Amino acid sequence: MAYELRDVEVHYGDAKAVQGVTFDLAENEITAFIGPSGCGKSTLIRCLNRMNDLVPSARVGGKVLFHGQDLYAPDVDAVQVRKLIGMVFQKPNPFPKSIYENIAFGPRVLGMKGDMDEIVENALRRASLWDEVKDRMKTNAFGMSGGQQQRLCIARALAVEPEVILMDEPCSALDPISTAAIEDLMLELKQKYTIVIVTHNMQQAARVSDMTAFFTVAKVDDGKRIGELVEFSQTEKMFSNPDDERTEQYVTGKFG
Repeated sequence: MAYELRDVEVHYGDAKAVQGVTFDLAENEITAFIGPSGCGKSTLIRCLNRMNDLVPSARVGGKVLFHGQDLYAPDVDAVQVRKLIGMVFQKPNPFPKSIYENIAFGPRVLGMKGDMDEIVENALRRASLWDEVKDRMKTNAFGMSGGQQQRLCIARALAVEPEVILMDEPCSALDPISTAAIEDLMLELKQKYTIVIVTHNMQQAARVSDMTAFFTVAKVDDGKRIGELVEFSQTEKMFSNPDDERTEQYVTGKFG
């Protein structure tokens, strides 16, 4: 298993955002997190590479094990965690640098050995972008289309040789053609990487993922809302024969 989550919960200050999440994520599979807004999908995916550490009020409870190692153990270096577990965000966020420098930045910071031109080319090839940009490597990344920028961000994550790629709604700002290109890329990348994706798009989850986790918003006694896991199963089963009525209502569009 790549990940084992055991009773994971997240607080922001005194407010609990997510509670009681337990499941395993297998290697070389795509897992989708689905559910209505505010159910904790993005909060949970950020637990998987300690991005929540960057939020001063955030506190993570339970266990997040990566290859059996507790990611939140005192002796674990969060920077090393983020090297092994890359992240791609909702809005493409290239650096205000050339295409080449966007890819080379991470390997340089980490002091990676090897031919930098080769590292950059390999990352762009894996992100299915090399043929589109090989003749303009010195131009500013902001001149690329939205879909190209998002694939550049994926290439940037791949350049530091991660084991896992987390994607937080990577296609929500993209047109259908760019979305299809990212989905094809995900299916290609899972041969070598473990991928976790947050998506609001039911069809996307059904198309690309092997496993799906459905979250909902639970109201507790004092009227506060907390995200909780309803169901975790194979995607095909989730969309054709879910165990929980709330899942069925969500995937068929009756609520959410």
